[in-house]
Amino acid sequence: MVCSLDFSLRRDFFFILLLQVSMWGSDSFSVIGPSEPIVAMLGADTVLPCRVFPAMSLENMELRWFRSQFSEAVYVYQDGMEQTGEQLVDFRGRAELVKDYITEGRVAVRIHSLRVSDDGMYKCFFKKGSDFEEAVLELKVIGLGSNPHIFMVGPEDGGIRLKCTGKGWFPQPEVQWKDAKEERIPSLSEDQTQDDDGLFQTEASLIVRDSSKTEVSCSMKNPFFGQEQVETIFIPEPFFPRTSPWKAAFAVTFVILGISIGAIVYLALKEKQEKKNVSEVEKEKEKERKAKESLEKELARRKTLYQQDWRKAELYADWRKELFKAVDVTLDPDTAHHKLKLSESRKQVYLKENDPQNGDASTHQEQEESETISSVLGQDDLTPGRHCWEVEVSMKTEVGSGTRCALGVCAVIAKREGWFAESPEKNFWVVTYKEGEVISQKGSLSLRQWPRRIGVFLDWDAGNVSFYNMIDGSHIHSFTGISFCGELRPYFSLQGDGTSLTICSASDNNENCPDFSAKASVTHLSSCDLSVPEEANSLLCP
Repeated sequence: MVCSLDFSLRRDFFFILLLQVSMWGSDSFSVIGPSEPIVAMLGADTVLPCRVFPAMSLENMELRWFRSQFSEAVYVYQDGMEQTGEQLVDFRGRAELVKDYITEGRVAVRIHSLRVSDDGMYKCFFKKGSDFEEAVLELKVIGLGSNPHIFMVGPEDGGIRLKCTGKGWFPQPEVQWKDAKEERIPSLSEDQTQDDDGLFQTEASLIVRDSSKTEVSCSMKNPFFGQEQVETIFIPEPFFPRTSPWKAAFAVTFVILGISIGAIVYLALKEKQEKKNVSEVEKEKEKERKAKESLEKELARRKTLYQQDWRKAELYADWRKELFKAVDVTLDPDTAHHKLKLSESRKQVYLKENDPQNGDASTHQEQEESETISSVLGQDDLTPGRHCWEVEVSMKTEVGSGTRCALGVCAVIAKREGWFAESPEKNFWVVTYKEGEVISQKGSLSLRQWPRRIGVFLDWDAGNVSFYNMIDGSHIHSFTGISFCGELRPYFSLQGDGTSLTICSASDNNENCPDFSAKASVTHLSSCDLSVPEEANSLLCP
């Protein structure tokens, strides 16, 4: 047995050494989180630690902790500083980075004043260059409630009815009745409810018929942490109902009567069962209604917080859209490059070689490198105010395909002849798609999902142009502090076979683009983040 253990240790050491050697000389790394759930008390502080292997400095990496969705950021560290634009409202002012050992590859996010809604799963995401890895963490928030309180309700069904109550527990506590011999007594009924803070209030009932059980205890225990609160009650023997000597004689009479009225009793029980079934259905409906109201209340609270400071919150594209005027953009043929072709509705633009009417003829033409940018503007000038529109992007994403397109806003006075730079210095505020990457003037953007449908938000008065992924509602990029010069118009440019842009209609009946609004809305309703029952989520998150 000793030899077997020694061989196992040598094998594990050899495996770790081989892993280290394979990673030397490369940027490859792995992210490691705690192997066990992190347990912390409600209202206290806790940390969510993650580290990289092999050990290396994390100062120049992108570090992100988030919930179930990438855009639901708990904390974001990038470019050597905290980034609050994508941070969830619930964690603002409560999350900070612990970076004492950041140069050794170990960091953590400290969350202050834990809430019930903080309970659940988290992910830490580290990115270096084009390499990224993530690890999963679980946080269990423990709320140790009040001591249980036992009181006698009164005589019932040949015994004494006891009731045990407790509040302030999370998660739902385990309730247990015991007698003086520590033998368990099953509860007659248990009822669990949650208050507005998500804490459980518990009520359990018991009927004690054995007059020898004069000492009864009620305990409530946290199922994960094992902490327990107990209270004991003493029942004086005279409190139990006494048996009358006449009951035996009456019992014989009742048996005889029971035989004769058996049919009546059967019908009465059947009717009672039917009423009980109807009552259970009504209770279930009421439970679902309360769960739905709780979820809608939480969503309304978040939306109110968002609307109070929406310019600083770079998330929730569908809520931002409510604060902007939807523009029904059409393309201006007088501004279109000669290589571009517009659809009859002037909602779609593609290269003439990509005309669907020509079938596969374009595949036989020789591909040449273009020295010009093929662009087109929207038909109407944009006026001061807040405007938004959406564009569906279709292009090949393989490296080497030579595909490229850009969309955003430009000034009418901007130079668009021959080759030109699409940059803010030249009065262009755009994001560029190139062979599967999304690029801004700062370089390649770190996106969780390649955006097929992009929303452009122009806030003229605030000097801001922002871009959002309208499929999952996540933020892509923003230009801020702009002093616009002259008239502005929507801007589009294309390059490469198989590339097209389709402008989505501003009307409700959108024939140009598929509707992704349902998917985007669900990102606000993560069950890991809202402290409501699962059945409530199923009502608003199909």
